[in-house]
Amino acid sequence: MKFVEGVADVESVDAFVAAVGQVAEETGATVQVFDARYVAGEEHLRRAVELADRAIDRGENVARDRAVEILLYAAGRRQIDDALTMGVSAGKTPAVALVDGGDEAAAAAQLRETLAEERTLGRFDGERLREFFAVTDTELAAVDGDLGSLVRERVALLNVEK
Repeated sequence: MKFVEGVADVESVDAFVAAVGQVAEETGATVQVFDARYVAGEEHLRRAVELADRAIDRGENVARDRAVEILLYAAGRRQIDDALTMGVSAGKTPAVALVDGGDEAAAAAQLRETLAEERTLGRFDGERLREFFAVTDTELAAVDGDLGSLVRERVALLNVEK
């Protein structure tokens, strides 16, 4: 698994998604690009991949596409439309691309050409993350302010809520 960090300058979301899909197709890799402001660090995405793969192995997946299943788990949502909030949108967006399987090196190299290089992984927007994952002050106080663990809990709970 590789992560490519940077800023996506998206004129057309459809064209961006098509370009990312082309990279995945050419390299045989699973590629999913996230708005980095919604990603609570590398472990957040690693856990989403682990749980998505487990759901696929058990035949319990919601999405037909592995990248979309990973997105659902990362977002802690069963509805694709709701999970898409974590994707990039038009304009400049801090992004992190997850690349897994296939020719990861080639996929990562192609994605580096698409994203303006900038460190983004782990530089989330705390308020945005709290709102998206519905993390309360009480919950945050109970875990000594570790927002990442609460987000990973939401990711894990998706499996239980099926």
